[in-house]
Amino acid sequence: MLDGFINLKKSAGMTSHDAVNIVRKIFQTKKVGHGGTLDPMATGILPIAIGQATKFLEYITDCDKTYRAEILLGIETDSCDITGKIIREEKFLMPSIEELKFATKNFIGEIEQSPPKYSAIKINGRKAYDMARKNIEFEMPRRIVKINRFEILKVEENILTVEVDCSKGTYIRSLAVDFGESLNLPATLKNLARIRVGKFFIENAVTIEELSENKIIPIESCIEFEKFNLPSHRVKAYLNGLPTNINDENKLVKVYYEEKFLGVGKIESGELRSAKILN
Repeated sequence: MLDGFINLKKSAGMTSHDAVNIVRKIFQTKKVGHGGTLDPMATGILPIAIGQATKFLEYITDCDKTYRAEILLGIETDSCDITGKIIREEKFLMPSIEELKFATKNFIGEIEQSPPKYSAIKINGRKAYDMARKNIEFEMPRRIVKINRFEILKVEENILTVEVDCSKGTYIRSLAVDFGESLNLPATLKNLARIRVGKFFIENAVTIEELSENKIIPIESCIEFEKFNLPSHRVKAYLNGLPTNINDENKLVKVYYEEKFLGVGKIESGELRSAKILN
């Protein structure tokens, strides 16, 4: 069986589930998963795991991401993006570039945001977008996310092109709306491209049409943890889930014996234990 990750470049209109199904057919395997859902309108990086790589997806999706987005000022939609129904529209005098850049500073660091109601988040076991489509009233839980960079690249009429470095769980649609509110303007997301997910970069991404076995990346190459070499007399114990005493700080590590990747280990309270094992 093939094991590894694909740095897939998703096209607009394709759902993340569509991408997984296509990869299953191409490589003739059911064991396929994706890391970090992209909305159908969004393009860019969708990490795909094949075979045993599916066990390690959590270490890919927990990392920071970079998005390039277009924010449309003067219009608000029910879905927080251009695919939704327009619920507010205003004519306005465009703020200066200095005012726009100053406004971005309010979003750097940890911020609280409310995900869009048209999202896959589950509320009491039901997907938010299902309830939104049925006009069921409900409150979206607010969450803390972290924005490391919010940079305006271009201003063209009432459209801002921005790049955002952010933590897992950040909704760029919500960020677009909140940024507009900070300017006392309606806003919505016009375009979105994810250009980095941890160690996956858009420059190295492949399209569905370009997929082949030689595009599969080894599991250990995609995990950002530091390397830990296990001595030969502790390999069997590690694989059996037994602890190995180690004087190091609490952290996750990539565990190797010589040059062979064994899996991800967790160092805690002076002991190394297996977290995920490669069969």
